[in-house]
Amino acid sequence: MAGVQLAGSTSTAEMERIVERRNLIAYTGDRSGRGRAPIAVAEVKADLAFISAILEKQLLQEDNRRLRQEVERLKGAVRGSLGQQFDQFGAADLGTRVDELMAENELLRAERDNALSQVKDLTKQLNEVQDDLTGTRESLRRMMRTEKAP
Repeated sequence: MAGVQLAGSTSTAEMERIVERRNLIAYTGDRSGRGRAPIAVAEVKADLAFISAILEKQLLQEDNRRLRQEVERLKGAVRGSLGQQFDQFGAADLGTRVDELMAENELLRAERDNALSQVKDLTKQLNEVQDDLTGTRESLRRMMRTEKAP
């Protein structure tokens, strides 16, 4: 246990107390050095829980350190890959691509304008048809009234 490195001074002091007490009991059989004294189960459980918490904390810290290193390694790999992809496009390639996108943009604008013009024409036709329908209904009503009248 003395070989275990602990994080934090309170953990180290507590661990040293446990180790010292266990060594005293092992060599003399008594906490005060006078004869044999059994260790209570509750004390052993408390000591084990404390040691377990310390070890768990250390394992987590080591895992975090390892994971941080892995994240940094992966970030570097992604940066390198993106750099290679970016370097593959030259200035001429980018200029050509911009020209293609501009031409496509103009084509899409023309299509949009054409569609808007069609919508406008269809709306005008719909209004005319609705006006004709309204006029026809009124004529039909007048005819029905004149036929009913004796």
